[in-house]
Amino acid sequence: MSVAAALLVSVTSAAYAAEVPASFDSKNCKAEYPKASLMNEEQGTVTMSFLVNADGSVADSKVEKSSGFKNLDKAAVKAISACKFKPGTKDGAAAQTWTKVDYAWKLD
Repeated sequence: MSVAAALLVSVTSAAYAAEVPASFDSKNCKAEYPKASLMNEEQGTVTMSFLVNADGSVADSKVEKSSGFKNLDKAAVKAISACKFKPGTKDGAAAQTWTKVDYAWKLD
């Protein structure tokens, strides 16, 4: 059995036209499949929101929509929170912004 986890970055439409949400390189930021979830063949997509500081660090995170499995949700939040983001901008300057990320856990 092979394991695949896909990261789907969905950019939230900004409340203000001059605001651009934070982003990151999904190729360099992967979560490790939790062993218990592998054994139980759990899969699903978790939707998370991250508050990203002007320096690209994560200030806060929350699960918007669960994958249906706590282990998968926690692993995705932990992994993506540790990623270095490209900060979002407000009126052209780096600023703290919320961004939404979907992480899909799939077993092949």
